[in-house]
Formats: sequence, structure tokens, C-alpha cells
Amino acid sequence: MAQQLADCIGQQRQLLVVGDYDADGATATAVAVKGLRDMGAQVGFLVPNRFEYGYGLTPEIVDLAHQSSPDVILTVDNGIAAELISRGMMVASQPYPLAEMLDLVALGTVADLVKLDRNNRILVEQGLRRIRAGAGCVGIQAILKCASRDMHKVTAQDLGFYVGPRLNAAGRLDDMTLGIRCLLADNMQEAMHFAQQLHSLNIERRQIEAEMQQDAFADLDTEAVKHDFTVSVFQPEWHQGVIGILASRIKEQVHRPVIAFASVGDGLLKGSGRSIAGLHLRDALDLVTKQYPQLIVKFGGHAMAAGLSIRETSFPQFKQAFEAVVSTLISVEELQESMDTDGALQATEMTLETAQMLETQVWGQGFPPPMFYDVFRVVQQRVLGEKHLKLQLQKEDVRFEAIYFNQTESLPEHVQVVYQIQVNEYNSQQQLQLLIKHAHHS
Repeated sequence: MAQQLADCIGQQRQLLVVGDYDADGATATAVAVKGLRDMGAQVGFLVPNRFEYGYGLTPEIVDLAHQSSPDVILTVDNGIAAELISRGMMVASQPYPLAEMLDLVALGTVADLVKLDRNNRILVEQGLRRIRAGAGCVGIQAILKCASRDMHKVTAQDLGFYVGPRLNAAGRLDDMTLGIRCLLADNMQEAMHFAQQLHSLNIERRQIEAEMQQDAFADLDTEAVKHDFTVSVFQPEWHQGVIGILASRIKEQVHRPVIAFASVGDGLLKGSGRSIAGLHLRDALDLVTKQYPQLIVKFGGHAMAAGLSIRETSFPQFKQAFEAVVSTLISVEELQESMDTDGALQATEMTLETAQMLETQVWGQGFPPPMFYDVFRVVQQRVLGEKHLKLQLQKEDVRFEAIYFNQTESLPEHVQVVYQIQVNEYNSQQQLQLLIKHAHHS
């Protein structure tokens, strides 16, 4: 395949990269396009619009790609190429990323929640070093600037919580072409032009998400959910580009497999699901199709996330069928959330220096940052921004600032807390902060 690509480049044949509309699809497309252009190739790119074509290398996408008359199509992050082969086109896999693109590799790895095994941690670490040194692509630098993050101190968490969501906002609400153009920008002025648009889209995405969450939890009977194995939710006005995030948020609250649906027109619903440990979501949907033929129009995914389409009139039946199938695949015990911790820290170990040291490491999927457990006295607490709880906790006569996101109910005076330690930077001043992951009565 490498020889075929080399021949195509030498013959100046037209190449087309077909990518996907999420963050890792954008980075994979940018790596392919940048790498091939550096080799002298004539190459363009195409990414399907989520709202017009959906996911994967469908016949419709191939027809769209064919309009630009490419000699070679390269697919990245979007499935098989059988449709292309059937039409007599040569198909190549993604070229091996060059060292100077490791910042893009790092972003795609973190944003797609790829397991951080030894090799992937090395790739992410090297990518972060390029960004900190100012050697990364200007698109990433521009997105970090719009997010008010210092590229010289960038961490894997910054890629996951600031850069990735802004890229994904393009695919969720508009067109990922915008995100790819940002990553392919030749200079900072051009990159900032696209990054500012991504930033605006992300603000819009957060607003839509907040409204959908409010609607979902208002209708969700949390007491009834305790007796169910699954949650399936749908409202006609929900945005199809945000239902995956909504499913994740509900799953975090109820610790059950969740599928959120939105209308896509023509009497169809699109669903996005998130699972818990112990349930392979795609396999569960496969079992639904076997036991209830014709119920699901199409589906795909993997263990922890999946997507599907059903008819709107079938939603009540699907909700019952999904519940029935999942109840045979997991136990009641698996619905009880557990958290692994690294035990307690001495108050003398809970320092800004320790937090700074931890933040320089590469943490992520399959290699989470350490979490600690202890009992504290709540000295002060107040609701911040109508969404979060800002606290001052005490242990061994030492007081610590703490934040509990998406929590507004006051905590009792003495609490057992699972937490991480982090650096909180405000007005160029750094201080230690405890990030509360779970709290309950002592």
C-alpha cells in the first residue's frame, strides 16, 4: 500500500481523505492531509455532515466523494471500504503519522477516550511536549487561546476538557469541516478565525445541553429508576447532535445504561447510548434485534457507546425491549456504583507542590489520576453559579478549598469524601483545590 501511495504521489494523482465528524475523526483527517501534502501529494478532504448523512462510509458518502473525481480515496475513522472497492476505486488506509504531527495524535487519542497503555501514553506525552514548546499546529494553539489555557502548561486534561469539546461542537451543531480547517490552518490569524467560531459553537452547545439536561431530569422519576436496569429518554425538541452528551450526564447520575433519542424527521428517531462496566452496549442492541425483529432500523457501536435509529412510534416498545434484554445481561449488584481510591493522604501531603506534580503526568482512559478518600469537616459552603458547590473543608486543623461540580445540595458538617487534588489558577495565582468526586454522610 505504501508503494501504491508513493506511485500516486509521483504521478500527481488526486487523493481524497474521507473522515468522520468527531474530534478524533478531525485529527485523523488533518494528520492524513498534512502528511500527504508534506510528501507533495495533491490531496483534499471530505467529512460527512452528521445531519445529512449520518455515520460511516455509506453509499451516499461515496457518491458525494465521487463528485470531485478522486483517483484514490483514503478512509480515516469511519469504517470499511467495501463500497469503494465495489466501484473500482483504489482504497488506502491512513498513512503513518509523522513525528511533527504528534500533537494531533495526542489530541485524537485523548478526545476519543483511547485507552492509555504504555505506547499511547508515550505518544500523548510527546505530543504535549510539542504543544508546550510552541511546535504544535497553530490550530490547537488557537483553540487553547480561545479557551484561556496556557499552551506552555498544557496537560492531557486540557486536550480532553477544552480542545476536544470545541472541535466536537462543530460536528455536533454544524459541520466538522470547520474544525478540520482550523487544524490545517497555515498561520495563527487563519487559525484564530476558525477557533473563535468553534468557541462560539461550544458555548451554544453548552446552552443546548443545559436545557436538555433540565428537561430530562425534570421528567425522570429517580425513585422509579432505582428499580430499573436501563433508562431510555426522548423529547421531540431535543437536538440530535447533543444526545450523546445527555446520555453521558444521565448515566453519571443514575449509573445505568442510558439511551437518549432525538427526532431526525420522516418519523425516525436517532439514539445515542452510554453504558456502564459489565454491559457491552452494542451486543445488547444486537440481542434486541434478534429478540424483537424490525424494532431497530440500524445500529452500531462498541462496549461503552452505541448509536441506533428506530421509528418514533416504536419508542415505547423499544424502551420495554431494551429493559427486558439488559435485565438478563447484568445483575442488580452491577448497578451499584463503586469507586476505587488510593486511600487517605496526610494533611502534610496535600500541598500545591503535590498537585502540580500530578498535573504534569499523562492521565486518561485506562490510566486515571489518583483519587483519595477521607473524612472532613465542612467549614464553609456556598452554591457557585447556580450549579456547583464551593466549599472549605478541614482535616487535622488544616483547611482546604474544594469544589463539587453539578452539586447544589448542602453537605452535612462531617462527610466522607472521594476526591482528587488539583491546581486551581485564578488571576495568575495558583492554589491547591480538592475536586470532590463523591461525598456522603460520615
